[in-house]
Amino acid sequence: MADRSKPRRGSMGYGPRKRAIRQFARITSWPETESSEVRVQGFAGWKAGMTHILMRDTNPKSTSAGQEVRKAVTIVETPPMNVLAVRGYKMTPYGKQTAGEVWADISEDSPANLFPRLANQTRGERDVEEGRKPATRGGRIPKRQSQQSEDALNSLREQDLTEVRLIVCTQPDLVRSVPSKTPEIMEIGLTGGDIDAKLDWAMDRLGGQVGLEDVYETGQEIDVVGVTKGKGWQGSIKRFGLKLLSHKNSKRRRQGGNMGDFGTGYVRKTIRQAGQVGYHKRTELNKKILRISNPEESEITPAGGFLNYGEVRNPYMIIQGSLPGPAKRLLRFRDPTRPRKEVGEVDVTYVSTSSKQGV
Repeated sequence: MADRSKPRRGSMGYGPRKRAIRQFARITSWPETESSEVRVQGFAGWKAGMTHILMRDTNPKSTSAGQEVRKAVTIVETPPMNVLAVRGYKMTPYGKQTAGEVWADISEDSPANLFPRLANQTRGERDVEEGRKPATRGGRIPKRQSQQSEDALNSLREQDLTEVRLIVCTQPDLVRSVPSKTPEIMEIGLTGGDIDAKLDWAMDRLGGQVGLEDVYETGQEIDVVGVTKGKGWQGSIKRFGLKLLSHKNSKRRRQGGNMGDFGTGYVRKTIRQAGQVGYHKRTELNKKILRISNPEESEITPAGGFLNYGEVRNPYMIIQGSLPGPAKRLLRFRDPTRPRKEVGEVDVTYVSTSSKQGV
């Protein structure tokens, strides 16, 4: 007789299945590498859409080695990012904590001028200055005037730092397809060299910009972190893939079965019930970069534009496979935490720019 046991329906590895805190993900873990050259470990960009390409299969062990194969790819628009600050971390008995920060000087041409509180000016003070009613809440960044001097940098050098990171912001004003023009602030890790080398490298770029070509190259594999497409409140059948109840079941079939014993005064968290589906933070590991380019060198926008996005006008990245989230979703990238031993070369022979309308 066959074994009656089977795996439970619905993974418990993803929980709690609730809505993400914000539309772009937070990355707290940055892998360490043995490189002697200091480099940035992450970037961010907006998902434009998908298309297909033809590329040469360079894997000698593949059954299609040397032949053209068709692959589904995702296009991500990646304008440069502004470097706002340098942050140092130190190890304490209570774990890793912030040791200090050095913020960019404020000038008319500085990207940090987008944030009024960087200039030691509260949101209410700026409202009064511009003739508006003062806001009851502050801006997105606390005052940083005390951390815009050489003293802040010297204070960092004197401490026993274990890690140096950059505080950067996006430039949504360069992307016409994105409705929100508020720059998103995020933290990006640095790798390679010692602490002094990282501080010197970061200070040289403080107040400037970091481009995609400074971080990644074609053929490299990266981790993609994003928030998936939200689907709202759904039943247990769609949420966990439960089996429909028997056709003889009373009243309804699209529901769960027994929810527990009679005597217990609560329902266990392992019971599959209806709830939120989608809009979760998810990480895709080892996604290969097939091309890094810009519209001036190689046009990527299909006829009629990408669905629900439009035209790509900034540097972009072609990534193999699908990525989480809908169009216009801000995705974050980092160095792979589980890198593969071998990464083959990339030979793209054709990129489809045919219309995606009605697909």
